[in-house]
Amino acid sequence: MATATNVYHTLTLDAEGFLQKPEEWTEDVAREIAAEHGITLTERHWKVVKFMRDRFLTTGSAPTIRSLGKESGVEVKELYQLFPKGPAKLAAKIGGIPKPHGCI
Repeated sequence: MATATNVYHTLTLDAEGFLQKPEEWTEDVAREIAAEHGITLTERHWKVVKFMRDRFLTTGSAPTIRSLGKESGVEVKELYQLFPKGPAKLAAKIGGIPKPHGCI
């Protein structure tokens, strides 16, 4: 397990950089993670990130890309524009939740 230090916390991360403790997440942490991936979060990004996070916190698992596109109100094509190189995986990382099952 690795740790990453930012202005606000020392975070416990897995080998791929996902938070191990979702309770350590804050919106400031999300902004920092997004910036590391070259993303400036807009309202559309936040809509997806908060949807992912809410789903994980209520069900214990993150939505798949298919359900994310159907249920979040953001179509799959736009998801790939907002989160290049794997929207579900990147949105989960920014949202401070574990990598969704099925993501490489």
